[in-house]
Amino acid sequence: MDATEKEKIPQLMARIGAAAKAAARALALAPTEAKNKALTEAAQSLRRRKNEILSANAKDMAAGEDKGLSAPMLDRLALTDERLEGMATGLDKIAKLDDPIGTVLEDRERPNGLRIQRVRVPLGVIGVIYESRPNVTADAGSLCLKAGNAVILRGGSESFHSSRAIMESFDHGLKATGLPEASIQLVPTTDRHAVGEMLTMTDTIDVIVPRGGKSLIERVTAESKVPLFKHLEGICHSYVNADADPDMARKVVFNAKMRRTGICGTTETLLIDRAAVELMLSPIVDDLTEAGCEVRGDAESQAADQRIIPASDEDWNTEYLDSIISVRVVDGVEEAIEHIDKHGSQHTDCIITANKEAADTFVKKVDSAIVLVNASTQFADGGEFGMGAEIGISTGKLHARGPVGVEQLTSSKYIVRGDGQIRP
Repeated sequence: MDATEKEKIPQLMARIGAAAKAAARALALAPTEAKNKALTEAAQSLRRRKNEILSANAKDMAAGEDKGLSAPMLDRLALTDERLEGMATGLDKIAKLDDPIGTVLEDRERPNGLRIQRVRVPLGVIGVIYESRPNVTADAGSLCLKAGNAVILRGGSESFHSSRAIMESFDHGLKATGLPEASIQLVPTTDRHAVGEMLTMTDTIDVIVPRGGKSLIERVTAESKVPLFKHLEGICHSYVNADADPDMARKVVFNAKMRRTGICGTTETLLIDRAAVELMLSPIVDDLTEAGCEVRGDAESQAADQRIIPASDEDWNTEYLDSIISVRVVDGVEEAIEHIDKHGSQHTDCIITANKEAADTFVKKVDSAIVLVNASTQFADGGEFGMGAEIGISTGKLHARGPVGVEQLTSSKYIVRGDGQIRP
C-alpha cells in the first residue's frame, strides 16, 4: 500500500463510524418486530444463498492452504452445509429471544415521592475485530442488532470473501425491514491500518470486542483508546478428582480436548489426582492417542504411562488450539486450583468428581469466567448457554464476563419521575 492509499483509510473509517453512529440512534428506537424481521430475513437469505457463500469460503480455504495455515486454523475458517445452517438457525433463535431494550431492571419509589427506574438501553456502536472465523460475522451482526446497537465488523484477511458473502444476507434483511443499512457494516479492506483507526475512534465507537489469537489481543489491548470486552487466551483445564467416575472422566476429557481442537473452550491441560492416576490415566490416554492427540506431561504422569512425552515449563501456559494436551498429576483439589490460578487464563475450567465438597470448593475458588462441574469445557459457548450465539467470551471483570450475548451488549440508564419535588 502506498502513502496515498494509507491516507484514505482514516477517511474511510471516519465515514463508516459516522454512519454507524447515526444508525445507532435509529436502532435505539427501533421496534422489536423490525429487528426480529431483519434477522429472520437474513437467515432465509443465508439459506437461499448457500452455494454462493460456500463458493466464497472455498476461495478463502484455498488461499489459507496456500499461506500454510495450520489444520486448526483451517477448521475455524471452513464453512459446511451444517455450519451454515447453524448460522441461520442462530439468527432465528436470536430473533425469538426477548428484546432486552426497555426492560425495567429496578423500580422503586422514594419517601419524597420520586419514582426511580433503571432500564436497559443499547451500548451504541460496537466494533468487532476478528480473525479467521467467518461465523463471527453472523453472530456479532445479529446479536448487536437485536440489542439495538450498530456494529462495525473488521474481519481478517483469511475470511474476507466468506464474510462479505455473509454480509450480503444482512444487507438484504436490513433493506427488507427499512432499518438503516449502516446498522451492520463490514470494513471493506484487509489493510491493518483500518484496525489502528478503529482503536482510536472514541467519538463513534463505544466498545471494541477483539476475537483472535494472542498477538491480536495484545495489539488491541496495547493500542486501543476505546473500552474493550477482552477475550484472552483459552488456557482451559479439566481436573479429574480422585472421586471422579472413571467412565465419566474418560468421556468428558476426550470431548473437552478433541471435539474441536481449534476453539477457545478446548481443554489444553489435564490435571489428575495422584489417587486417580493408576485407575484413570491410561484409559484417558488411550482415547486421546488413538484420536491422534499428542500427550505431554510431568515426570509422574510419564512414569505412569510411557506414551506421555516430557512437557516443558512453557506447555502449562500454552493455548495449543491443536491435537496436543499437557498432563500434570496433582495432590487434591487445592493443588489443582493452585495450578489453574498460576497458569490459567480465567476462561473456562472444569472439575470431574462425585464429591460434592470437592466440587463446591472448586466452584468457589476457581476465578474463571466459566466454571463447570462434570461437563465438557466445550460448552463454553453462548449458543449452548441459550443465548442464540455469542460475540465472544469475556475474561475481564468489568461490565460483562463469560459469554457475551444480547443482554451483555446493553447498558442501563435511570429514569426519575416526580411531581415538582425540589431538593432541600
